[in-house]
Amino acid sequence: MIIHRKYIRNKIASSTCFKRNRFGAISLGYLAFILFFLASCEDFVEADLPQNQLAGEAVFEDSATVTAALRSIYGKMRETGLLQGSGGLNLEMGLYADELNNSVFGTSAFFDHSLQATNPIVAGWWDNAYNLIFASNAVIEGVENSTALSLEEVNLFRGEALFVRAYLHLMLTELFGDIPYINTTDFQENNIVTRTPKSLIYESIVEDLTLAISLLPVEDTSGERVRPYRAVAQALLARTYLYSEQWEAAETVANLVINQFTGLESDLNAVFLKNSIETIWQFKPRSDGFNTGEGNIFIIPSAPSSKSTIGNSLLVAFEPGDQRRSAWIGSVTDGTDTLYFPFKYKERLPTDTSVEFSILFRLSELYLIRAEARAQQGDIAGAQADINIIRNRAGLGNTIAITTNALLEAILQERQVELFTEFGHRWFDLKRMGKAAEVLAPIKPGWRDTDVLLPIPEEEILVNPNLAPQNPGY
Repeated sequence: MIIHRKYIRNKIASSTCFKRNRFGAISLGYLAFILFFLASCEDFVEADLPQNQLAGEAVFEDSATVTAALRSIYGKMRETGLLQGSGGLNLEMGLYADELNNSVFGTSAFFDHSLQATNPIVAGWWDNAYNLIFASNAVIEGVENSTALSLEEVNLFRGEALFVRAYLHLMLTELFGDIPYINTTDFQENNIVTRTPKSLIYESIVEDLTLAISLLPVEDTSGERVRPYRAVAQALLARTYLYSEQWEAAETVANLVINQFTGLESDLNAVFLKNSIETIWQFKPRSDGFNTGEGNIFIIPSAPSSKSTIGNSLLVAFEPGDQRRSAWIGSVTDGTDTLYFPFKYKERLPTDTSVEFSILFRLSELYLIRAEARAQQGDIAGAQADINIIRNRAGLGNTIAITTNALLEAILQERQVELFTEFGHRWFDLKRMGKAAEVLAPIKPGWRDTDVLLPIPEEEILVNPNLAPQNPGY
């Protein structure tokens, strides 16, 4: 029989414990039922289950249903929460940093730095991420206990779910600081979790990713780089080592990833196409013909517009002759005012067939990770070589930086113009490099030094007082 999505949505909506308990006060069987139908927009999540077995272990006794469950998780990541293309970190943290301006028709608490612990967007990010983490834990536990799946299938599914769990925890800890690291579906344990120091969060992420790398296939099994494979987990591990200032490890892992690819796209206009040679991992649209949420939310077809625009800080960061400026920034004018917008993704509307997928990891980031790791270790020539790969592709000459400090400044600037409006890179860079106040205080009247962390949602502390104290400033 077909289990219809409307029924699932009604079941979830009527479940008080699912809505109130962010870490899963529901049984594993019911969770399996929920996660399998998690992304109601996904055509591929409907599947026939035995008439006498609507939930629980049935999901984990068949490779196709586990695959559908994981795809449902990816669909939810793409459509809602931190990593959604049409909002999420792309938009809000672009406003929070110095990439995007407020719309002329409204204001944003992110742009103004007036966030409160009751902010619904922040609460939604926390809630969505932990529900997906819980769903990933259910996949891990379900396939480990399955008697029907092959060892190869168990390893693949565990590796994917471990990667998702690590990825979401990394984003959460970079935003909120100390957070709970949830690695079980035991609701009694999860109901009373406390916040783990960020240093230990990094250790758990590294542990999860190291195991995932050992389990995931070397090759992309999807053929479209839309399912995690070994290089995807390695790319996230390299980023984690960078953020935790483990420079030697960051260089080593970044090097492993770089050596698996043929290089960067020579044409800047091809970088964000679905078949770009430098894409490591991407989200596939929910149906063929759809493109990206980024294109929809950022591209401004005419002026005036209610959309956010690129701020002057980003516009002036491009050097003369930088081809990224013309390729990746679009503009419209009403004859008086000119509006600039991110134009990495060129399609705002559906096309006959999808031409762009939402890219989460691409090779240029790994060159910049390796450059920074090398600079921090005193490898001036190696850092210069990696920076020059990025600069030369943009039509620029080699870097003139010859000292460690100059190289780190050059890398920060290259990351600004290379990775803008891509899942909060600019904000994370300013924060981890200790530059947030220096850069933002002069242009953000509402800036406070405590803004380096977002508030823990007030609702979550009320449900679980062990999450207290609140982050400073809120």
